Amino acid sequence: MTPRLGVGYQGEPGAYSEEACLSLFGSEIQPVPCDSFDAVFEGVEAGRLDYGVVPVENSLAGSIHRNYDLLLQHALHIIAEHNLRVSHCLIAHPGATLETIERVFSHPQALAQCEQSLSALSDVEIHATYDTAGSVKMVKESGDPHAAAIASARAAEIYGMQVLVHEFEDEKANFTRFVAISRDPVVPAEEIEAKTSIAFAGINRPGLLWRCLSAFALRDIDLSKIESRPLKGVPWQYVFYVDFAGGPHQEPCRRALDHLREMTTFVRVFGSYPRASNAPLDSD
Repeated sequence: MTPRLGVGYQGEPGAYSEEACLSLFGSEIQPVPCDSFDAVFEGVEAGRLDYGVVPVENSLAGSIHRNYDLLLQHALHIIAEHNLRVSHCLIAHPGATLETIERVFSHPQALAQCEQSLSALSDVEIHATYDTAGSVKMVKESGDPHAAAIASARAAEIYGMQVLVHEFEDEKANFTRFVAISRDPVVPAEEIEAKTSIAFAGINRPGLLWRCLSAFALRDIDLSKIESRPLKGVPWQYVFYVDFAGGPHQEPCRRALDHLREMTTFVRVFGSYPRASNAPLDSD
């Protein structure tokens, strides 16, 4: 019997990251909950996990900066991405009603994404926690009939709790982009629409970013994301993170990366992978 793939994610069973694992790799894997994003990266790099799945961007809250930093710190590769529709539920003990809720627990991002809905509740205390599904687990174990959590409908099912309100989020177009990380890179087939994620840095002088981006503009390569982060150990210097259409297996992209290397102090290619789709990766 073929052993199941171990795919790490941050959070408790029922977390949105676990749902992303299943969407990316299929239902035959073994999702492995981890205490932190650091533990996911460390587990994959050390070989304790076959793959990891981490969020890198939310359509409302923006980038998850910790995971961009971890991508740079670890010798791992992005091999796939998935855009997950995030729909929050207000979850409580069976028999509870909106009128009986006095305290609401969840991850800070989930609380922020439900701010207007929360303000419509009467005199509730808001408590930030480490995880959405973990909040449901905590409320379940507390036995507090006046406590509720914000998490996925799947979390409510796993912990035997009641959904008081579906689609509790303020903005329904709420998506989180997850990436799968691996010790080994992939090369997308020529017929597959690919995306590549990179990081680069250079000496901070006038026109640096313009010149770097021109390597892609001159070759009509579409950039889908650009973000800067501080370069650790070098005050006021920055690392630029870029996603672009195509990959180094294609001549224009390969030439653009070569051009970029001429103008920078380093270029790191995190991975070239198929653009997000609903097709799970092969888990055989």
